[in-house]
Order: sequence, then structure tokens, then C-alpha cells
Amino acid sequence: MLAVVLSMMTFGLWAQSTRTEWTTTAKDLGEGLYEINVTASIPDDLHIYALGELGGYNPTTITIEPTKKVELVGEVTPSREPHKYYDEVFKMDMGDYSGEVTFTQQVRTRKAGKELKVLIEWQECTDQTCQMGEVEQSVVLDGSVASGKSKKAEVAPAEGSNSTHAGNFWSIIIEAIIWGFAALLTPCVFPMVPMTVSFFMKGSENKARAKFRATMYGVFIVALYTLPIAALILITKLVGGDAVTADIFNWLATHWLPNIIFFAVFMIFAASFFGAFEIVLPSKLVNKSDENVDKKKGLGGVFFLALTLVLVSFSCTGPIVGSVLIKATQGEVLTPIFAMLAFSLAFALPFVLCALFPGLLNKMPKSGGWLNSVKVVLGFVEVALGFKFLSTADQVYHWGLLDREIYLAIWIVVFTMMGFYLLGKLRFKHDSEVKYVSTFRLALAIGVFTFVVYMIPGMWGAPLKALSGYLPPMQTQDFVLGAEGGSAVSATKADTPTTVKYGDFLELPLGLKGFFDLEEAKEYAAKVGKPIFLDFTGHGCVNCREMEARVWSHPEVKAKLENDFVICALYMDDKKQVAAEDWVITESGKELKTLGKINSHFALKQFGINAQPYYVILDAEGNQLGDTRGYDLNVEAFLEWMDSAK
Repeated sequence: MLAVVLSMMTFGLWAQSTRTEWTTTAKDLGEGLYEINVTASIPDDLHIYALGELGGYNPTTITIEPTKKVELVGEVTPSREPHKYYDEVFKMDMGDYSGEVTFTQQVRTRKAGKELKVLIEWQECTDQTCQMGEVEQSVVLDGSVASGKSKKAEVAPAEGSNSTHAGNFWSIIIEAIIWGFAALLTPCVFPMVPMTVSFFMKGSENKARAKFRATMYGVFIVALYTLPIAALILITKLVGGDAVTADIFNWLATHWLPNIIFFAVFMIFAASFFGAFEIVLPSKLVNKSDENVDKKKGLGGVFFLALTLVLVSFSCTGPIVGSVLIKATQGEVLTPIFAMLAFSLAFALPFVLCALFPGLLNKMPKSGGWLNSVKVVLGFVEVALGFKFLSTADQVYHWGLLDREIYLAIWIVVFTMMGFYLLGKLRFKHDSEVKYVSTFRLALAIGVFTFVVYMIPGMWGAPLKALSGYLPPMQTQDFVLGAEGGSAVSATKADTPTTVKYGDFLELPLGLKGFFDLEEAKEYAAKVGKPIFLDFTGHGCVNCREMEARVWSHPEVKAKLENDFVICALYMDDKKQVAAEDWVITESGKELKTLGKINSHFALKQFGINAQPYYVILDAEGNQLGDTRGYDLNVEAFLEWMDSAK
């Protein structure tokens, strides 16, 4: 999976005409029966996909419209079996064709000379890019020939080819590594280091054996943290398939119930770190594991030492592990496995190093009250991060509870209290008295108070670009200094209709005006003669907010968006149920009623993606202009892309 994600980051998608050529002929079989042959000539570096439902890529379809005097006999059949293989991206068996292949459909008619229309749709791909093709041909039932190339071609990148996934993935991995190292500096983990050194000092005469045991100790720690979550996810995938697992994670990321639960869990974890109570495992379980450390010899003893470490440190690592896993559910299906792997590697590394080199113990700081201070500081961080989940639910369901200034006020108070704590002005249950402030604590306090001062102007509408991914969008702020009437948005593009579909609960960022329904945007684009800037976005999308705050806000980019394009934002996680006439029935018969599900279905069907943000430029008829773009904070590249497509 990691290799697939990395490889997809390098793919460049460029609009170009399709190169597969199609020829349609009719053959008289006698007695009113005709055979229509549709032949594809596919260049050597391309392949097209087989007939039927493929689940991920777009299958080849041959549609012949019957008439009153012409009936279809049987189904379309290929001249040969497709090449079968297992696709690593969609985790399923696929089939494709290369070279030349003919698709045959028999028809029956009472009268020769009848003309039939043949619609051919396909997706042709190289090893790096894919594009959709469509051509309509006519054939007369007297043996005439029709041929040609597609009349329309548009890029259709494979799901996941957007760099957004990679950006989210690596930010989660880096955060997991930081949490892994932070967990070491907690009062129930750090004192375990001397115990580790003591255990591995026994039998250290055999250096090769000692190194092997120390390495396996780290492997066992990583396995104990990673394998349970991996087993849970893989079992879900095996039982329900990719779609079910993806639905579960999408539900976890956007539904109000898990987000409220996650918020509550973070607050409980924070209270535990503040000393209100301890989250501990049953003592019987811990004691049993500890007994087996001495009883078992060889790798068995090493395993039980690792298990004891995991169990004893649970009261400190439990909240941290929970935080990592909850954050990871906002990414791809397998992200929690990689996040837990990253966390456990960082967590295990110091123990392995101390086991390999016991002398390092003498260079490490001694246990003391500072360990509880680390725990309390992590508690403040937990409180701040927990409100992100409440904010996500608030935005997706339009509750209006946690507007930008309220969210900022909470963060300002939380980090101000953290600063006073570092200076010794606040004390919790298990804290030692701070008789003087060390240089290190003073430096941390200065950093925290600097962060607080940075946030304060945000209460009056400062953009705070460094926090754009975490804060609610600017349009939720009630007062912005300098804006007309103190409102968060000011009117731009005055010729845009003042009332647009879904505009009663959706807004564009930065005071921009536009649409939230593609058909409405296309109608307006045709009227004003401008291309459509299609923005696949989401309320809970961190990278979307970053793009808006750090790229869209650039004067040149914003000017182009205002003057050169018709903006259409399609929210893929909005839970608002739309009017019955706008409901969508999928190919499988499922009825989609909410705006987010309808937009997600459109994105996957039309462009083969479910990434956010994802930007496409269309003409007024909905045809794609130029290549697509995802999460990328390079302003100059974004401007070039806009100019190129326009």
C-alpha cells in the first residue's frame, strides 16, 4: 500500500485525445440475422478494460440502440478472453485488452438497409495515466463500415492518484512518531528503562545473543501495538470487502456520533493526564505477565518483558495510542496500521538502544517530578486537539455551536493555562512544587505564550495561516475587523446570482461567490462565457482549509478565481438531506439522499477519485480543460495550472 501511494505521487495527468481506433462493421448471416462487429485497435503502450462491472476502473461498454424493426439477439461478446490479473490499487481481480480485439453483437431485422447507432465508451491507460474515451458510430445492415476516434476525451485518474492522500498520510505518520517519543517521557514509561537494562545485562557475555534478544524485544513491542489493529482492519476487509471498510472509516471521519465520542474520549484522556484518575488494566493481567518474564527463558522471556512494558505503561500510553488511532481514522483505510507502526517504532527505539548499549542509561535524566509535568502538558494538548472532532461534527451538520472565534477562544485559554503551568503558577494533584523555573521550562513557556499572542488577532479575523487546517473556516466567524458591517465575508463578483442552490447553508471561503450545484454552475458559465473551477472539498478536510488559506488567499490566485472562473464547490461530507427530486440511484440500486454522498458518487463515477481537495476546470458543457490538481501549496504552480487550463 505504501509503495502504491508513493508511486502515485509521481504520476502527471495531462488531457489529450484518445488513441484507440474503433471500426464497426455489419455482416449478413442470412434469414434476417446480422452480426455487428466492433473492433478496437489499441496502441502497444495502452490497454483498455474488459466488459462488465469492474468496481474500480471504467469497463468498456458497447451500446447498440434497438429500433421497432431491429431487435438485439443475445449479449455483446469479445473475440477473446481478457488478460486477467490482480489489481493492487483496488484489491480485486481485473481484466484488460491490448492489441486488437473485436466485440460482437447479433441483431435480427425484417428489412435490410436499417441504420443502427453504436455508442462505444472505454477507458484507456498506460502504466501512469488513464483517460476516458467515447465515440458514436452508425452502421447500416448491408455490410457498410464505420470507423473513427473518440469525439470527446477527458482525463480520468485512478482513485488515489491525487497527492492529498500522500500529504495526509505523511502528516499522520510524523505525528505518530512524535507521540511515540513523547510517550517515553511519561511517569509510567520512563522508569521502565532501568528494568529493561537490568534484564538485558544478564547473559550479556554473549554479545551476538544479547544483540539478537534486544532486537527481538523491539520487534515484540512493535508487534503488540500494531498487530491487534492490523488484524481488526484486515478481518473487516475480508468479511465485508474494501467498500465496507472504506464506509466504516468514512463514517468514523464524518458522522456526528463517532466525532462526539472521540471528543469525549480526548477529554477523558486529558482528565487522566491531569491526575483526576488513572486508566489502568486489571492488576491480575499485569502481574501474570510479570511473573512469566523470569519463568520463560530465551525469546519467551523477552516477549513477556515486552508485554509487561505495554501493560504497565498503559495508563500513560493508552490515551496517546487512542489519540493516534482516532486521528489516523481520518485517513485511508490502512492508515491506522501504518500510524501504529510508526508510533510503536518510535516508542520501542529508546528501549532497544538501552538494551543494546546499557551505558546510555547513565546519560539519561533521572526520574522525578518533571515526568508528571510532561504528562500534564500532554493533557493540555489533548484538550486542544479534542475540540477538532467537535468542530468537524459542527461543520458537517451545520449546528453552529463552535464558530471560529469560539474555537480560538478555547485554544487561547488552554494554551495560556499551559504557559502558567510551565511557570509553576498552576499545580495539579501529583505535581512537585516548582521552587524555581529552569531555563528549559522558561523557553517552553515563552514558546507557548508566543503562540497565544499569535492566535489573539484571529479573534478579529486575522487569517492565522499556520493553523488554517485546524480552525473552522473564516466564514463561520461572526465579526471580522474591516469587513463591511463586521461580517465575515464581503461581496465579490457582483454579477453572480445572490441566491444559489444550497447557498442557505453553504459558503465559499474568502468572501468568494459561486455555486454548490454543478448544473447551476454550468448554466451560469454558459451565460457569462467563463470556465468552471470545480472544487471537490469537505467540511472536515484539513488540507482543503490549508489550500484556501495559503493558496487561494494569494492576491493573484484570488483575483483569477473572482474574475476568470465560475466557482463550484462540491462538499463530499455534507450530511444535509436534499430535496427528493435531487436524490440519486446508484448502479447497484442504492438511493443517495444526502448532499455529501451524492457529490462523492459523482466524483468517483466521473473522475475516479474520492480525494479532497481535488480541483478540475471544466467548460460550460462539463468537458475537462487541462489536467487536474490536488493538495499542493506551491502558489506559482497553481497559477500556471489555472492559466494553462483557461
